[in-house]
Amino acid sequence: MGLSLVTYDGRMARWEPDARERLVRAALDLFSEQGYENTAVAQIAERAGLTKSTFFRHFRDKREVLFGGQEVLAELMVGAIADTPAGAGPLVAVEAALVATAKTFTDERRAHGPQRLAVIEGNDELRERAALKMVGFAIAMTDALKRRGVPELEAAVAAELGVLAFDRGYGHWLEAGGDFGEIARRTLRDVREAVASLQRAE
Repeated sequence: MGLSLVTYDGRMARWEPDARERLVRAALDLFSEQGYENTAVAQIAERAGLTKSTFFRHFRDKREVLFGGQEVLAELMVGAIADTPAGAGPLVAVEAALVATAKTFTDERRAHGPQRLAVIEGNDELRERAALKMVGFAIAMTDALKRRGVPELEAAVAAELGVLAFDRGYGHWLEAGGDFGEIARRTLRDVREAVASLQRAE
């Protein structure tokens, strides 16, 4: 059922402190009800009880409702890799990168997560965009590792393992909640153990 959000007096608000949250809720509800392709920005703003100009103060377009924050996550990853002590190995730096993103994994984000994933899964364009987001994280971490002097192939492999752990950890976090940093650590450890098992099986 859609969530109709308006101001207390029924008027369209020019600004509200919870405008972004209201827009996200309205967008996800509309995407679920009538499809991503059939939802216009004007409808999202109307459902949220806000104006189109308010929408565009928070998001470039309706797709950013689903994928906003990618740049922030990449910056956190890159910064953590750069700050890892010089003697640490690539996967230690990758672990630090994943843990650094934990501050963005809020209760609000978790509440929207299942609905967001369902919308993405139901649209080819959005699935492709989600895959490209992960590619972007891998490139960002690879470049950050190379700046630490890690050889290109090793940097790329470590980054890809980090992305796999990040993606799987996100799924675990949506299911059970908790500290995403600790979940990321455990998931990366599981990924490393899987790689070691494959090597032993050769």
